[in-house]
Amino acid sequence: MNYYPKHYCGIFGVKDMPNAAELAYYGLYALQHRGQESAGIVSTNGKSFYEHKGMGLVPNIFTGSVLQALGGNTVKMAIGHNRYSTAGGSEIKNAQPLSVECKFGPIALAHNGNLTNTRPLRAELESHGALFRTTTDSEIMLILLAQSDASSLDQAILDMMERVEGAYSLVIMTRDALIAVRDPHGFRPLSLGTLDGNPVVASETCAFDVINARFEREVKPGEVVIFEGNKTRMLTAQNQSEKKPERSFCAFEYVYFARPDSIMGGRDIYSVRFAMGERLANEYPIDADIIVPIPDGGVCAAKGYAKATGIELVDAFIRNHYVGRSFIKPTQSERDKTVTFKLNLISNLVRDKRVVIIDDSIVRGTTSRTRVKRIKEAGAREVHCLVSCPPHRYPCYYGVDFPDRSKLAAASHSTEEIRKNLGLDSLGYLSEEGLVGILGLGHCTACWSGRYPVTSRDATPM
Repeated sequence: MNYYPKHYCGIFGVKDMPNAAELAYYGLYALQHRGQESAGIVSTNGKSFYEHKGMGLVPNIFTGSVLQALGGNTVKMAIGHNRYSTAGGSEIKNAQPLSVECKFGPIALAHNGNLTNTRPLRAELESHGALFRTTTDSEIMLILLAQSDASSLDQAILDMMERVEGAYSLVIMTRDALIAVRDPHGFRPLSLGTLDGNPVVASETCAFDVINARFEREVKPGEVVIFEGNKTRMLTAQNQSEKKPERSFCAFEYVYFARPDSIMGGRDIYSVRFAMGERLANEYPIDADIIVPIPDGGVCAAKGYAKATGIELVDAFIRNHYVGRSFIKPTQSERDKTVTFKLNLISNLVRDKRVVIIDDSIVRGTTSRTRVKRIKEAGAREVHCLVSCPPHRYPCYYGVDFPDRSKLAAASHSTEEIRKNLGLDSLGYLSEEGLVGILGLGHCTACWSGRYPVTSRDATPM
């Protein structure tokens, strides 16, 4: 059994709003791109907890009657979670938020990220009688809080942060408090906002926009922000007191996962991806007739490449927006079907043209091969491909589904071998130097470089 499925998800929380469950619904809707397997909302009126979780997309799970059953206008606080599809953990029991009743009262928790010491912690907790209801690492954190010897939940959270390793951005809810927690490395995004002066927490700022909330700031790495009553207090992880861990925000957020209208690290994602395209133009000037972006991830970089080169940008691929993201489907067969349904090529636009495809990443390579084949069959004279990130050569232990190095095309094949396998006239990846030049320092690039900020004690040898 897989006890550590990846958690690349969307989380949301809102406090002191009479329609909190409905606001959580809108927040999760805006964060749907971060997880399409399951979703859940837990709400409270200060006395009772209401909960609903389901498999599938947010609008299909939360109907009007469901939102009414979550307390309607009587609830004052709610947290929500979208779950990212993963192999080995696609079950309703793993849907979040998770909740428990303990000495601190009822607690609900939603998690984005992936712990790297799940196995030893789970074995230890089970040896002391803990009973697990899920196969997620998120439940370990909930049990550590529930079984804590600390006299306050504040201290229990700090103690829990001392025990767990890896990536975690959390929203936690009690009867009276909304709490935001981010791991000391800051692997995953977490932002704070306000709505009518009341606190809102979300993975991405695009969730604030949809409810007209104001973005205030990001939760700092290693920070705990507690909204209780009309007061706010901030705590700092104890393991930062001696040596502060290196900030290691996931660079792949900028490349792929985040929405282009979100702000991270003080910069909007659109501008960062545009700059990636400009840098690609500097590294790979190609004599071509048209640039064709792969929707949606390659669009911003393609615009940057077009501006830098003066080559015409042509939207030859039309996306069906009612199909989910192919990368986050749990099996390869599902990913292949999604690619077929998701993008349709306008053949006349590429016929007799020298085409440059701009894509955000090539992970396994199977979907890219299908796209290249369709363009060539449509009569393109040449097909080149540029990728707005370096080659993925190493697994990710912090919440992205690159767990098996054998499935990463660039781990065992050179760029030239991948080019031939995909049937391309040329292939180029953005250099790591170019990416770091755009993003700056303080980012995790382990999936490209193999330099891991935190060693995984769950990982099998690569």
